Amino acid sequence: MKRWWKYIAPYKKYFILGPLCMIIEVIGEVIMPKAYSMIVANIDTGSKSIWYVMGVAALMVLTAVLMMLGGVGGAYFGAKASVNFASDLRLDVYKKVQTFSFANIDKFQTGSLITRLTNDVTQMQNFVNQLLRMFLRTPGMLIGALIMTITISPRLSTVLAIAIPILAVLLFVVMRVGFPRFGQMQSKVDALNNTVGENLTNMRVVKSFVREDYEEEKFDEANSALRDSAMRAMNVMILTQPIMMLVMNLTSLFVVWFGGNMVLKGMGLEYSDFSALITYINQILMSLMMVTMLFMSSSRAAASAKRINEVLAEEPDINDDGAAYKDLAVKNGEVEFKNVSFRYYKNSPDCVLEDINFKINAGETLGIIGGTGSGKTTLVSLIPRLYEADSGEILIDGVNVRDYSLYQLREGIGMVLQKNLLFSGTVKENLRWGDEDATLEDMKNAAESAQANNFIESFADGYDHEIERGGANVSGGQKQRLCIARALLKKPKILILDDSTSAVDTATEAKIRETFATSLKDSTKIIIAQRITSVMYADRILVLDDGKIAGLGTHDELMDKCEAYKEIYSLQIENKEAVSNG
Repeated sequence: MKRWWKYIAPYKKYFILGPLCMIIEVIGEVIMPKAYSMIVANIDTGSKSIWYVMGVAALMVLTAVLMMLGGVGGAYFGAKASVNFASDLRLDVYKKVQTFSFANIDKFQTGSLITRLTNDVTQMQNFVNQLLRMFLRTPGMLIGALIMTITISPRLSTVLAIAIPILAVLLFVVMRVGFPRFGQMQSKVDALNNTVGENLTNMRVVKSFVREDYEEEKFDEANSALRDSAMRAMNVMILTQPIMMLVMNLTSLFVVWFGGNMVLKGMGLEYSDFSALITYINQILMSLMMVTMLFMSSSRAAASAKRINEVLAEEPDINDDGAAYKDLAVKNGEVEFKNVSFRYYKNSPDCVLEDINFKINAGETLGIIGGTGSGKTTLVSLIPRLYEADSGEILIDGVNVRDYSLYQLREGIGMVLQKNLLFSGTVKENLRWGDEDATLEDMKNAAESAQANNFIESFADGYDHEIERGGANVSGGQKQRLCIARALLKKPKILILDDSTSAVDTATEAKIRETFATSLKDSTKIIIAQRITSVMYADRILVLDDGKIAGLGTHDELMDKCEAYKEIYSLQIENKEAVSNG
């Protein structure tokens, strides 16, 4: 409860006013049957004047108006409280996800996090709204109607002593069976979201390989699993309501049977009181039914609350807790790896990177090359702490990366990832990820350095051109150059390019490299590439082979001493020349 109080406290007045308004409605519901019985009694006996009847009728009209105001107020304040509760909760869950490392995100999976942010929060919102409307209304009606029933006929009230325990047992069964089933249903929603997200993200691949049928089968499997899980959960609700109605109807039948006999035989129960008694009995049973429905909703909400709490309770495995210099910024960009090893799976005996040792001087350009799976991307991901090294040290300007705050560390590093990602919005909005205060002139300069300005200005609306989600309406080469321009706007002390020019031609790539030597001459450049021509002019080249350093030096030095490098050169350059000459 302590965790949820945070989302209740700012809106306490709504959480209080909502139930209080519902109490007004409850008081009216308790008064109305009694007032009606008073009019009926007067009609039977004729003992009162017409003014008495009109007075009671006026009281009933006033009560009805107050009930309407109470009902509207309760609904309004309940909605106000629940919507704000859900909004703040959703924001906190989203903020928490932003602190997660890649490992934390992998633990939950993207589809599951989306479900928790949307469907699960909505379930809690609906429950809070329902709870506020029934919190005082249901017990208030139950207690008020029970008191009136006992006052009118204690003898007939004993029927409730049978009905109430039956409904209580039903409540227990609903909670016991429903809770785990609703949890399972939400996990199936996760799986369905993962399937849909993966399909839509990779739609071009699906169509290229004509795999629509396979994707439809996969979706059908996930959809069927959700359907079956939902039916198992809903079966609890489907069976509960008819059983409750049966109990309620049987109770009403007994009251009518025995009460009718008491009226006919003159056993101390008047017809006017009997009509009010039936209404009060129905109110009691309806209250118990609402309690049951509330508990059924709570089963689903509890499953959602548990899943949301898992996200909020998750501790990011990469944080600022050990940072010794939280305000220290990256100044020069010198990078050093000391005996660094890393495993993705911590219980695995094999390292992805093993005993890595090298140093990059500030302003130097380091090329990294190696075969697929050699650990190139993993290596550079350790610098901004996207992953955490298992052993050894990574130093920037002589300071361990763990001693920087994550903000200061990542603020000093610009990354162009292997998978170039753009967001829906204009070109300007995408470029301003590098510098939110950048002027149009700043953006043009960065775009020129990235060889992107010409194609941007070829758009009818230039820098106001709308980019579709993921950059779907620009080519791969254009996407790469926009991402490079975005990183250049950041003016980082360390720039990391992870195979970020693979989709541009060699002439354009050469021009981009030339700008690095001028506009980023004081920044440290780390360039990962598959093409040897992309790195052979770097100050030094690091050769990775199966997670280990196979060579480090200039192009000429590696051609003399590194067999792995010579093999790459032979495959890419000498064989190409032989084919051209042949």
